[in-house]
Parts: sequence; structure tokens; C-alpha cells
Amino acid sequence: MSESNWTKQGATLSHKNACKEFGLTEKEIIEGIKKDKLQYRINYAHGNPYYKLLRAEVQLLVHELHGNQYVEEQKLNHQLQTINREINSLKRKLASLEKQRVEITKLQKERQTLT
Repeated sequence: MSESNWTKQGATLSHKNACKEFGLTEKEIIEGIKKDKLQYRINYAHGNPYYKLLRAEVQLLVHELHGNQYVEEQKLNHQLQTINREINSLKRKLASLEKQRVEITKLQKERQTLT
């Protein structure tokens, strides 16, 4: 893989995210690295090391280990988790905004009664 794949947005992911997104185990990732199926770089987040992997190579490894149906199922599961996380975030934001609206409406009514 070319050097640009390491810097292109979305072309890499951490080994932890590969586990979450593709349903791999850390052991499968380490085996893929040992068998030269996965290139990696070691990065650090808050002083903790992690493997940075190329997404395309991870996808190929998952296809090889588990087959197409598994890959599609994991993709759907990951999309569903992402959507649910976004929905929950929006619900929290909506609740906060509704609370602010009630407070502002209350202040407006108080000021109208004073005048």
C-alpha cells in the first residue's frame, strides 16, 4: 500500500476500532500482523500504545477469516450501533433544548406580568 493510504482520512483505524467495527478479536488481528496480512504502525493516545491498521487490509482479512455473509452482518450491526448512538445523542440535546425553552418562556411571562 502506498504511503498516502496511511494519511488519507478514513483509510486507517485502530486495532480496537477494527475489533468493534468488524467483529474481530485482538488475537485475530495479531495473527494477521504476524502472517504479514496486515501492515501496522504503532501510535499512542494519551500515552497508551495501539496498532494503526489499513482499513482495506482489515476488510480483506475479515473476508478471508469469516466470509462475505459475516462481513455484511457486521457492517449492518455497526451501522445500527452508529445510528442508535446518534439518536440517543439527539434525544439528550432535544431534552436540553426543551428545558431551555421552558425556562425562557417562564422568564418572558414573568417580565410581561411586571409591565
